[in-house]
Amino acid sequence: MIDVQPATRDRIAAALAVAILHAALGFALIFGLRVDAPLRISEELKIFGVPPEPAPPPKEPRKPASQHESLRPEGAASPPNLKARPTQIAAPPPVLPVLVPPLVIAAPVPGVGNDASAGNAAIRGPGTGSGGIGTGTGSGDDGFGDGDGGNSPPRWIRGRIKDSDYPKAEAEAGVGGTVSVRYTVETTGRATGCIVTQSSGSADLDAVTCRLVEDRFRYRPSMTPQGRAVRSIIVENHHWVIDREQVSAPEE
Repeated sequence: MIDVQPATRDRIAAALAVAILHAALGFALIFGLRVDAPLRISEELKIFGVPPEPAPPPKEPRKPASQHESLRPEGAASPPNLKARPTQIAAPPPVLPVLVPPLVIAAPVPGVGNDASAGNAAIRGPGTGSGGIGTGTGSGDDGFGDGDGGNSPPRWIRGRIKDSDYPKAEAEAGVGGTVSVRYTVETTGRATGCIVTQSSGSADLDAVTCRLVEDRFRYRPSMTPQGRAVRSIIVENHHWVIDREQVSAPEE
């Protein structure tokens, strides 16, 4: 007989136990994770139609408001007129002239400004000059402006700009032109406050013109009808012209 050692017996017993455990796990996997096949649907889907929703009923048209439902009171009839029958010919409508404003502002009395009249009051007056004793641009009674207002104009007495006053540098360079100036004739007859309103193009000619006007020009001042001397404004032009024949002498 074959003598089986105790160690060999233990190995055989362990192998059998492992085999039994594997068989049990396989049985559990087969029968525990089984999935049943879906049953056949015996009843088929039924098809049916759904009727559309009924249309809403039409709205009733709004009734117009009756004349008696007006919230505003009715006006009364006009009073009766005199009994008369019109003629067969109708009178044409009156033709009104169209007043076209002038394109250029023209004042009743000439001056040096840009307005249509002269004055210095805060409100419009009936005349073209300032009334009373004023200090504006009109020269009504006792005024000091450039409007005449019945005053006599200033009269020149003496003072001239001569050819010898021509600046040497400008004369040799042949520079000339017209200088427009504006200055005040005081009640003493002196010319003051000369300013250049339009340049000749040469600053020296402009400066010489105003300097000579203030140094040399003397006037009899403007007088009111009452014989009172008042200030006045003078605007004038001075021409500086070069005589080429006198400047350039012929070579011998």
